[in-house]
Amino acid sequence: MKKPKWLEKEKLYNILFESEKPIGRVFDIVLTVMILLSILISFIETIPSLAHTFQFSLEIMEYVFTFFFTLEYVARIYCSPRPRDYALSFFGVIDLLSILPPYLSYFLPNARYMILLRTFRFIRILRIFRLFTLISEGYILMNSLKKSLNKITVYFLFVLILVTCLGTLMYMVESGSPDTKFTDLASSVYWAIVTMTTVGYGDITPVTAIGRLLSAFVMLLGYTIIAVPTGIVTANIIDEVTEKPKEGHCPHCGKKVREEDHYCSNCGGKLPGKSTTIIE
Repeated sequence: MKKPKWLEKEKLYNILFESEKPIGRVFDIVLTVMILLSILISFIETIPSLAHTFQFSLEIMEYVFTFFFTLEYVARIYCSPRPRDYALSFFGVIDLLSILPPYLSYFLPNARYMILLRTFRFIRILRIFRLFTLISEGYILMNSLKKSLNKITVYFLFVLILVTCLGTLMYMVESGSPDTKFTDLASSVYWAIVTMTTVGYGDITPVTAIGRLLSAFVMLLGYTIIAVPTGIVTANIIDEVTEKPKEGHCPHCGKKVREEDHYCSNCGGKLPGKSTTIIE
């Protein structure tokens, strides 16, 4: 018996993956609307008055959305030329995480609120409205963060040691005072973190003159070092942007593309391996 046309792998692939084609574009728009509605339902379910009034309707809608997203994920694996590559890709992992919470909620009730992970699927909007250059900019940011990881890790360890020392010093200064809130080292280190990050909850405050002087010093210190990670990432972003890009050509429209591009900024077609598009 011949399969219906919509079950053919090539036809399904055009619907699910080819967002530059009319049928794929329509499907992505419908998918985006359904993601938005499912997230809206999650918010409504946390409002007692609305959740109680529309409990049955909300449950039915959630079952419908879960079935649709599950079917979509299975269909993507079915029609993908390389199912393993899709399953392990960024979009594949996000698609899987977006359908797991309703099933996990049978064992862990609060896990259902992980449905909000579906918000990551809105990244597909970039493909729907042909904002492919933004995807390339996203890769630049990701590469910059990767290059900054070691430096930021060292910086984080330095800050961790610093707040521990400052918290200990404040505990030594304040612990002997009456009505002090610095009753233990853990609370003192917590105060140092809140103060250095300039959050300033105000739930723990010094009462002695020396303690207030130390507190002022920590506040000023926080302003001087809090911008360090931003500077590290910014420097790497500048290096990424100013680095002279190697150019190739899109196999779909023939326009020039950069080596780091994954989609053509002109036609939106997915680019093949770098080795086939780079001009030496």
